[in-house]
Amino acid sequence: MRIWFDILTPKQVMFFKRAVKLLQDSGHQVLCTSREYREAVELARLKGLELEIVGRHGGGARYDKLRASAERTLNLAERIRQFEPDVAITFSSPEGSRVAFGLGIRHVGFNDSPHAEAVARLTVPLMDRLLCPWVIPYSVWTRYGISRHRISRYRALDVAAWLKHETALQAPTTGKKILIRLEESKASYIADRGLDSIKMVDSLVRELSLKADISILCRYDDQIAEAEARYGSRANIIKKVVDGIDLVRSVDLFVGSGGTMSAEAALLGVPTISIAPVRFYVDDYLVRKGLVFRAKGPEALARTCTKMIQDDKYRKRQVKTAARILSSMEDPTDRMIAAITSA
Repeated sequence: MRIWFDILTPKQVMFFKRAVKLLQDSGHQVLCTSREYREAVELARLKGLELEIVGRHGGGARYDKLRASAERTLNLAERIRQFEPDVAITFSSPEGSRVAFGLGIRHVGFNDSPHAEAVARLTVPLMDRLLCPWVIPYSVWTRYGISRHRISRYRALDVAAWLKHETALQAPTTGKKILIRLEESKASYIADRGLDSIKMVDSLVRELSLKADISILCRYDDQIAEAEARYGSRANIIKKVVDGIDLVRSVDLFVGSGGTMSAEAALLGVPTISIAPVRFYVDDYLVRKGLVFRAKGPEALARTCTKMIQDDKYRKRQVKTAARILSSMEDPTDRMIAAITSA
């Protein structure tokens, strides 16, 4: 088979990389496209995943997003017409969905973020098959225009696709270390609503900078510059794209403004606090299971962080709980390959 993956984000690099290798090893011809986007391109390089760059990320403004998407759709259509794939695989790529639909290519899509309404509206109705974690209700997707019989759910969170194959041991820590992951501020579901977690991060850095080593992992170049200007003397601003799993394993506490790294940290047993400005189904599940604590305000966040980094018994309990829950999940890659090859 000729199989095309459109891989746009760091999470998608991690989610698809094992499937790409397994399919290539089985003799399938695989093309992986992406766009100019700092974190995704650099992480793919670190992980040895070859990407063909077509187009660019549009930034946070509506017009810039529209123009970049339109340009990428045109260029992607030319490249995919040449490749002639039997099936397209995307994690709700608007351009990938449009090109697959326009060229009559069967489209197997993934999505665990129905809160990203703009992306869902542009992609979900065009999928021949949608796969997602079981914690997301069917009704959330059918309102976007896909029929229920075209939806398949796997009993796992997406991060299980790579965490189940990680063998590295927990890294020893010296002193107390906190990692903060900033939000995807240029995503439409955040940028359009003017949401941010700045007050939460301000409180955490102000109250904890003398009690722990704080590192901040940003998503964009301008986010790095802003964080350096705001917190540079009190926190380590990570400038390079790094392997998130190794980084998470090296800290005593993870504070996340998004979804993927929070789920990674939680299922690795690292005490995890969510300060995400929107609610996620995946976060809700992890909160119910006791693997994620959702902060209710800046002052509460600082108090909870102080308590968690001092409680070694809590950390040990989290490791055991996380291992049990992760082991109970299936591997989404198995369902992915089955859906691809059955096409």
